[in-house]
Amino acid sequence: MDQKEISEKAIRGDDEAFLALMQLHKEALLRTAIAFLKNEADALEALQEVTYRAYKMIHTVREPAYVKTWMIRIMMNYCQDQLKKGKRFVVTGEMDETIGKEDKYQLELDEALATLQPEEQQLIYLKYFQDVKIKEIAELSSIPEGTVKSRLHKILRSLRSHLGDKGGMDHV
Repeated sequence: MDQKEISEKAIRGDDEAFLALMQLHKEALLRTAIAFLKNEADALEALQEVTYRAYKMIHTVREPAYVKTWMIRIMMNYCQDQLKKGKRFVVTGEMDETIGKEDKYQLELDEALATLQPEEQQLIYLKYFQDVKIKEIAELSSIPEGTVKSRLHKILRSLRSHLGDKGGMDHV
């Protein structure tokens, strides 16, 4: 049985198919949660909550081919809600001088992404971290593909500007 068939069965209410879907997409969902929450324990908690939310709402999915992206959006929304609530403990302080160059670039990128609106972060994450096609993003967001492209272009320009002001990462 292929992924689309599993998705169709899950949407129709087949519990075993839903479990198979969660197993298929567990890794991508965890990566998404860790990317936002920066903490494995919180990411595991997020996975549990998103599994419950997806189970309750799977019947609302219109296009079985986009179930994975639909679940990732649920995860991103959940994570952003957790960050807004300030539930997460954030470590602040001096940056350790032993942090490597790539770690510094990652910190700069994380800082730049944090300057974006939640909707902008979602677009960037879907397109560049989960490699979701523009057509799929457009259909999920109920906006034209051209709008997705123009928003991505605007967001990337903003990120380049932010990173350029920092004096690094000209290759974004």
